[in-house]
Amino acid sequence: MTYAIAQAAERSGLSIDTLRYYERIGLVEPPARDSGGRRSYTDEDLAWLEFLTKLRTTGMPIRMMREYAQLRMRGLGTRARRQQILVDHRTDVLNRIAELQTCVAALNYKIGMYDEQLQEEATA
Repeated sequence: MTYAIAQAAERSGLSIDTLRYYERIGLVEPPARDSGGRRSYTDEDLAWLEFLTKLRTTGMPIRMMREYAQLRMRGLGTRARRQQILVDHRTDVLNRIAELQTCVAALNYKIGMYDEQLQEEATA
C-alpha cells in the first residue's frame, strides 16, 4: 500500500513540514514518487517514521537520530553500532525515568502533607 504525503502525515502523526524536514536532513530516504512526481510513502516508510517518533519522544537528539538513520541506510554491516546507539539511549531513558520517579515521590509527599493539613482544618 502507498500513501500520499498528506496521508503519511496523518497516519504518522507528523506534519507534512516535518516529513519534508526529516527527508532534507537525512532521517528518511527520499520516498518513491508517483507518476505525477508526488511523494509516495509505503508501510515500511511509515514503520520507520513511527520508530523515529519513538526516538524523538524519548529525547534522542536529532544528531544521534541522523547517525542511526545513516548507519541504517548503509546496511547490515552497521548493526553493532546501531545496537550500541540504542543501548546507550535506553540507559539514558531509564536514568531519566528514575529521576522522574524521584520527582513524583516528592510531589506525592507534598500533596500528602496538604491533604493532612486540609483534613485537620476541616475537623477543627
